[in-house]
Parts: sequence; structure tokens; C-alpha cells
Amino acid sequence: MGTVVSLTLPSASGADELVAATAVVERLFAGLDETFSLYRADSEASRLARAEIKLPDASGEMRRLYADAVGWRLLTEGAFTPERPDGVLDLSGIVKGYAIQEAGTSLLALGLRDWCLNAGGDVLVSGSPGAGSPGSGSDEPWRAGIVDPQDRRTLIAGYPLGGANSANGANGANLALATSGSAERGDHIWAAGAGAGAGARAASGVRGAPAFRQVSVAAADIVTADVLATAIVAGGMPMLDRATDGWNIEVLAVQAGGELLATPGFRR
Repeated sequence: MGTVVSLTLPSASGADELVAATAVVERLFAGLDETFSLYRADSEASRLARAEIKLPDASGEMRRLYADAVGWRLLTEGAFTPERPDGVLDLSGIVKGYAIQEAGTSLLALGLRDWCLNAGGDVLVSGSPGAGSPGSGSDEPWRAGIVDPQDRRTLIAGYPLGGANSANGANGANLALATSGSAERGDHIWAAGAGAGAGARAASGVRGAPAFRQVSVAAADIVTADVLATAIVAGGMPMLDRATDGWNIEVLAVQAGGELLATPGFRR
């Protein structure tokens, strides 16, 4: 997926736990990359893009993820879509969140309750970084930083994730934070409703000018956070209003001119 993945366990964790957890995460991401990466000529996604196979003949995993992406397209009224403007099926807007989610499920299945998984800046946590450490409160949340799109060496905000009894979201805490925008990879998100050849521009009411340079979404699960961050970049201000009205999320959006829009959770 062209993404750096890191896994952090509390300092009290043993070496065996870290080795087992890392192996599980590596194996899962590698397997999904073989299926969904459009950068691999031999992947199933690339074969679909070249029309060598058709979607009804694709693997069950490909069809399930496509169905989920179509569901999100309906929920976001087209701001999120699994097809590029040229008609090619591209599930990259959902597959990373799905991969992080599956990795988190695997870590919990190993009996690990306290960890932080970061894939290309999209973060999912469970429990607390202080779990098991003498003198550390196990209710301490993980803290995720959000970089300044103007200066990647600087943080513009931080957000607490997880904390006491937060494995599986038991205490209602947000466990996931995802960021989308043009700062890292340029304008790779196409506008909602863009036709073939329209390019990757986010809708803003001003033709060709994106409303948001970067959008970060905190949510209970990583797929929701990842999809809605992408949808808000693609759909501009109307999608920002729709998302904050329709989902229990917190949002920090960096406008094209550098101004910040933040929901109460981020302002706190």
C-alpha cells in the first residue's frame, strides 16, 4: 500500500508479545496489499482495472469491500466513491482503514489489550500506554498528534485516544484518528461528482480550488474515521456539515488558506 506501519506496546510488554504482534500485523497488511494494491501489476485490483476479470468473478473479500464502499457512497451522498473519475475501481479510500481494523482485531485475539497501531498517520488504539507500568495510571490515553500541512515538522493539535477500559471501545472513547488531504501525496482525492479527466480536486464551491487542505476525523472505529476524512476533503463544506450532523465524530479541518475549523472535542 506504500504505507509505513508502526506498532507500539506499553513499555511493560515482553519481547515475545511484540514479536508475535508484529508478525500478525505484517502478515495481514502484506496479504491485503497482494489483493488490493493498484501499484502491483499482479494484484487482483490491477487485474480488475485492466478488465482481465470482472467484479462478479472477483474474490469474496474484494466483493465484500466493494459492497462496503458502495454503502459509504450512499451514506455520504456520493462524496465517497469506490470508482475513480475514469471509471476504474479503486478501493484505496477504504482498504487502509479496513486493514488497520483487521489488524486490531487480530491483536485483541492474541490477548493484547494495550497497543497503538499507526499506518501512514491513521491511528487505532486499545487500552492505555501506561498499562502494567509501575506508577503509571492505566487510565492514561494514547495521544495522537496532527501535523501542520504547511510544515510537516510541526504539530497543530493533539487528540487523546483510548484510555481506561477502552479495549473494544468499552468506555465510549474514540479509538481512531484518520487524516486525509493533499499535504503528503498531493491532490490524490477527486471531487465528489467529478467526471472522467476532472482530476483530483476537492469540491469547495470554487471550481478547481479545494476547500480543505487537510481533514482529521476522530471516531470510535478506524473505517468510519478514514472514510469520513476522505469524504470531507472530496465533498467540501457541505460534507463537513453532513458528517458532523450524522456521525458521532470530532473533526479538525485545515482550510485552503490555513484557517482551522474544529468541533468541540478538538477545541478542548
